[in-house]
Amino acid sequence: MDQNQHTKWEHNVIEKIALASIKEQARARKWGIFFKSLFFIYLFGFFAMSIYPKVKANWGGEGNYHTAVIDISGAIAEDKDANAADIIESLRDAVKDDQTKGIILHSNSPGGSPVQSNYVYQEIRNIKKAHPELPIYAVVSDICASGCYYIASATDKIFVNPSSLIGSIGVIMDGFGFVDTMKKIGIERRLLTAGAHKAMLDPFSPPKADETKFMQALINQVHQQFITAVKNGRGDRLKETPDMFSGLVWTGEESINNGISDAYGNDDEVAKNTIGAEKLVKFSQQKSLLDKMSGKLGTSFGQALGSLLLSPNLR
Repeated sequence: MDQNQHTKWEHNVIEKIALASIKEQARARKWGIFFKSLFFIYLFGFFAMSIYPKVKANWGGEGNYHTAVIDISGAIAEDKDANAADIIESLRDAVKDDQTKGIILHSNSPGGSPVQSNYVYQEIRNIKKAHPELPIYAVVSDICASGCYYIASATDKIFVNPSSLIGSIGVIMDGFGFVDTMKKIGIERRLLTAGAHKAMLDPFSPPKADETKFMQALINQVHQQFITAVKNGRGDRLKETPDMFSGLVWTGEESINNGISDAYGNDDEVAKNTIGAEKLVKFSQQKSLLDKMSGKLGTSFGQALGSLLLSPNLR
């Protein structure tokens, strides 16, 4: 190969490499644009889903009213779907919407935190004061017990199915004791505290009468707060009996008779026949996939600590 041929060969190789590099860069740009487009489509879809209830409510123009539906489903706790912050935000969104003619709390929960329940109870009472013309109803499906009933008692009316379970106006604080088990297997408990009652109700130590008495007084106080809330919410509709606030539950049929609830009805029936706005629009807050996957570390830690301290529960 002479010098000219060698030079020509080098030019051809360099040209091919350059063209290949340009093609690769173009291909990389195309894939980059593709993935960026997918990302923006995802963001747009997420944004659209978040504002959908508000947009949907205004489709159809003036006077096209709807019934807002907010779910209270599962255990009521700060780190669960049925938490006070989300329920309250849903209530406020529904109230702000000019097309909302009434609100249904779709209730299917065994109860949970008395604090979370009280937050929602107070929010409903505040809304009723500010917007007395806006009806708020609880519609019970399978169960509305303890903390769930705490919330429901603040509404204008409670609708049930004949087979629903409702009530359980009581407070529970439970735990375990392993003192005898430790003796049988030869384990010695070594516990150091700063503060005479820092290890109160420790499951590995014998119970102390004064601490048990103190904790019983505490849950009695929470129970009385619950009773007061129910009486204020239900008023003279309650046909009070000695066991009404004992923690018992009733069927929907029995609950109408004793004033725990008001009438039969499901979401569709209440929206159409009682509120007068047949269209149902969901206002429950939707958590993002990231929130569901990652969880809330601080809240989880708080819940774990609360469990160790045997926090009272309305369940």
